[in-house]
Amino acid sequence: MKTVEKAGKIIEVLLSEYPDARPALSFSSPFELLIAVILSQQCTDERVNIVTGELFKKYNTPQAVVSLFQAELEKIILPCGLYRNKAKNILSAADSIIKNFGGEVPDKYEDLLSLSGVGRKTANVIYSVAFGGDAIAVDTHVFRVAGRLGLSKANTPEKTEKDLMNVIPKNLWSKSHHLLIFHGRRVCKARNPLCGGCGASAFCSYFNKKKS
Repeated sequence: MKTVEKAGKIIEVLLSEYPDARPALSFSSPFELLIAVILSQQCTDERVNIVTGELFKKYNTPQAVVSLFQAELEKIILPCGLYRNKAKNILSAADSIIKNFGGEVPDKYEDLLSLSGVGRKTANVIYSVAFGGDAIAVDTHVFRVAGRLGLSKANTPEKTEKDLMNVIPKNLWSKSHHLLIFHGRRVCKARNPLCGGCGASAFCSYFNKKKS
């Protein structure tokens, strides 16, 4: 079976398995999403939602955020880990948004990449979730699941992203990102994947290799 055909079968299964697949981070604006995604680096979405639940009560715009001293922001986001670097990036990104983009998070991918703390994964999430663009963000779950399923043999997230873009229809890129994350969290776990309960096992390279 060609990889494109296999990808279609897998996405069909995952769409059936996870009709509720959607972003796990809580946000009400592109700026809130940007902050949440930066905070989610090496941190669970659940913890980020707790922290942003408090942060966004007073500081949910670039103008409000830049009114904070870095030490003040660090104290608020401390539970998310890497708080010094994250605070520095958030303050710098907010300042750039005010100075270079009229106080609004830019909706162009290249402009998003110009913001501090924003790499390919974060830019893809903002571009697709906040602005409805077609993009596949490759986090640890997507990287692992795509490799196990045999949708990519790449050894880096960026190469995995390109592989997935080549085998999944463009209109399903953003949805596939969430489907693969849900599958990684609920079934295709890093340790002890639940292959016996996986609806996509018939198409999975990892499962079929293990079975043989």
